[in-house]
Amino acid sequence: MAGSRPARRALFVANGKSRRGAEGADAAAAALEQGGIRLVREPCSDAESLRAAIRREAGSVDMVILGGGDGTMNSAAPALIETGLPLGLLPLGTANDLARTLGIPLDLEAAVRVVLDGQPRRIDLGEVNGHPYFNVASIGLSVAVTRELTGEVKRRWGRLGYALATCRALWKMRPFRAEIRHDGVSHRVRTLQVAVGNGHYYGGGMAIDEAAAIDDGRLNLYSLEFEGIWKLAMIYPAFRSGRHGLRQEVRTASSEEVEIRTRRPRPVNTDGELTTRTPARFRVLPGAVTVLVPPPAEA
Repeated sequence: MAGSRPARRALFVANGKSRRGAEGADAAAAALEQGGIRLVREPCSDAESLRAAIRREAGSVDMVILGGGDGTMNSAAPALIETGLPLGLLPLGTANDLARTLGIPLDLEAAVRVVLDGQPRRIDLGEVNGHPYFNVASIGLSVAVTRELTGEVKRRWGRLGYALATCRALWKMRPFRAEIRHDGVSHRVRTLQVAVGNGHYYGGGMAIDEAAAIDDGRLNLYSLEFEGIWKLAMIYPAFRSGRHGLRQEVRTASSEEVEIRTRRPRPVNTDGELTTRTPARFRVLPGAVTVLVPPPAEA
């Protein structure tokens, strides 16, 4: 696979706490080195050490290869923006929504081939209160789901854990009031969740909008304005296809900047991590990161 291309050098970090990280990292590393990439391996203990490793090795490597889930990619985002290093992605997490958005196979061997032979693609990032994210940032129900979706639930149930955590969160969840501002207009709403997406997929394979793309220079927003929580189950199939905006109870918008205010500060979930609180100011960062993706025919 390496052919006659010059040898490349990469920082390789795998999240051993991710669902497939411990068992897949060594096999992936061996395949990458056999394919002609010299690896600088670093442990992944926390988000700050991951970012520090990327900054430290920026002058001596050609790319960063990360093995993990969406939370791992989210943790690396600030350092990837700063250094400009291309990202090779090995989907070793539970949901792997960024990989789905980019057309990267969830099969580890096939994902390694994308790192070895893929092509670079510039993609956008979202940002909320200075915190960048790949997939989606949200307020409300998703925060409760994140708190229910413990590491033990992920390891034991995999993607099914999202459904279990959502059911537990819905039992406790109550609507809240928020003000949504974008493009010079303001909406006062009573909602279960407001989500602002950058990519296409989130939450284990749901689509933020059927037309959303991770390089379109736009953010896609939806607000769940149900009177009865039970209605969420009725429109679940629409969320899988991204057609939930056709429902009267779901407000949608597309914009480059969004602001959300609430009566009291509420946590904001960015790609599965609670990183900031309202008031929340969102913006798109066009072409902020380069990733290695399959050639168009394969994707």
